[in-house]
Amino acid sequence: MLRLLGRKSSSNVRKVLWALEELQLRYEREDVGGEFGRNRDPEFLALNPNGLVPVLIDADVVAWESNSILRYLGAKYGEGALWESDPGKRARIDRWMDWQLTVVSPSVSLLTMALVFKPPKLLPGEEISNARERLAGAFRILDRELSGKSFLGDERFSLADISVGVVTYRWLALPIEREPLPNLQRWYAGLSARPAFVSSVPV
Repeated sequence: MLRLLGRKSSSNVRKVLWALEELQLRYEREDVGGEFGRNRDPEFLALNPNGLVPVLIDADVVAWESNSILRYLGAKYGEGALWESDPGKRARIDRWMDWQLTVVSPSVSLLTMALVFKPPKLLPGEEISNARERLAGAFRILDRELSGKSFLGDERFSLADISVGVVTYRWLALPIEREPLPNLQRWYAGLSARPAFVSSVPV
C-alpha cells in the first residue's frame, strides 16, 4: 500500500492527497512536519534529505517534491486519467505545474505568513504590496487562459488543475481584495465541487 508522509495542513501534501483520491488509490497517511515533527529525524532524512513533506513511498520507490510526486502518480497510475503520454499535451500540463511553483506559490506563501500567521517581525509593507500585485497579475493570466476552457492542461482534468487548484484555494483564503475573474471563478467552482477535492483540500 502507498504511504504518504506529511501533515494535511500542508498545501503540498494536499496536492498529493487530491491526486490519490482522484485515482482512487489505497494509501495510508502519517502526520509528519509542523506541529507533529519527525521531519528532522534521521529516519525521515534518509528518505528526504531536505526534511520537507510530502514524501510518498511506493514499494521500493521514494518520491519527494509535491509536483514530482504528482507526475510519478500520473505516470504510473493515471494514464488516460491525470496523465498524458503525448509529449505536446504533457508539456501543456507541465508548464502550469511549473508556473504554480515559480510564479504563484512564493507570493502566496509570503502573504500567508504576513497576513495570516503574522510573525512578530513584520514584513515591510512594500514587500507585501509587491506580492499582492504579482499575484493579481498572475491570476489575470490564469483567467485569460481559462476563457472558453473547462480545464488548464487540455480538454480534460489533469495534474495541472490539481497543482494550480490548490494554490488558488490558498489565494482565495487570504484576507485581501481580489478583482472579479469570471473564467477563474467558473473553473474553480468546478474543481471545488469534485469529491476528491472536497475530501482532500479544505482544512
